[in-house]
Amino acid sequence: MPKAHVIYATITGNNEDVADIVTEGLEDLGVDVEETEISQTDADELKDTDIIVICPYTYDEGALPEEGIDFFEDFDSLNLEGKIFGVAGSGDVFYQEYYNVAVDEFTKALKATNATQGAKSVKINLEPDENDIKDLDEFSRQLVEASHK
Repeated sequence: MPKAHVIYATITGNNEDVADIVTEGLEDLGVDVEETEISQTDADELKDTDIIVICPYTYDEGALPEEGIDFFEDFDSLNLEGKIFGVAGSGDVFYQEYYNVAVDEFTKALKATNATQGAKSVKINLEPDENDIKDLDEFSRQLVEASHK
């Protein structure tokens, strides 16, 4: 049974909702999932999982979650070759060019660790709605499929 680790950072609760939806989707597909808040997660733990999912928020004008900076910077010294990853996050289109920038930054950082992107990144405006839930379920399905290749 594949193992996944879903890590989220949230202020409003929207990204915890995203993480919960992804966790449930992965569990429904037979994956053993651990879900943790980013400040309570050591990046080295990712070496012991098959699927990595990050659900970050973007703060202010494109800033990464402050409580996740150390976690993000630890990617510089990680080799996650053989791991599958996906990034999904909630943001606010009000911030225009800064909308969900953290999703892009975490995607780039994970690629730099030699991990394989198993699903296209998902960007959600505010709270996940029914269409977003369908997108996140598809995201989860693609991650599991990629982990079996």
